[in-house]
Amino acid sequence: MLENILLIISILLIAIVLLQGNKATDSGGIITGGNQELFQNMKERGAELFITRMTYILGLLFFGISFVIFLI
Repeated sequence: MLENILLIISILLIAIVLLQGNKATDSGGIITGGNQELFQNMKERGAELFITRMTYILGLLFFGISFVIFLI
């Protein structure tokens, strides 16, 4: 039962991570010094905020269920 739930959560987690915007290109300016907006307070809004929160939730669920399965 828990294994099936873990499988579904892992598939959802993979899909939601693939939907996230590429934030690594923004941080690439650290090395070259070309990104002036890197340390500005930029808030996520709308769909980006939902995807980020869903990633945190699915990650915590994945960790929790994996831990429970490990203890059983």
